[in-house]
Amino acid sequence: MQKDIAKQERYDRAYLRMAVEWATLSHCTRKKVGALLVRDNMIISDGYNGTPSGFPNDCEDDHGDTQWYVLHAEANAIMKVARSTNNAKDSTLYITLSPCKECCKLILQAGIRRLVYIQEYKDTTGLKFLHSAGVDIVHLEPES
Repeated sequence: MQKDIAKQERYDRAYLRMAVEWATLSHCTRKKVGALLVRDNMIISDGYNGTPSGFPNDCEDDHGDTQWYVLHAEANAIMKVARSTNNAKDSTLYITLSPCKECCKLILQAGIRRLVYIQEYKDTTGLKFLHSAGVDIVHLEPES
């Protein structure tokens, strides 16, 4: 049993490292977030925060505030899998920053059963919502 837990954590950390790398693709300057959706040890989708396709890649306005239309990394990953022949049912979402309330609704509705994140978002209401809905939530500190 202990061996299985250690093995799962190794995989979790590996996928989180990949999510961190994916975050570097974001054009946002204030905050870069990466996400991966994994099911049956296969990456089924990925995403990072940014503007919708066809819009300029400027995520922040002239005052440094995030534009209202910027998509969150997890929303991009969920929408990307929705456009494919796959789906997120019973998958794990690996994300560099825990999700906001709005994205938590999408996570639950998409059928994601496990969430693994590195940094906690300032508002944890969404995490509490997911926990109450039975989503397994794992917070892993960054590796030193």
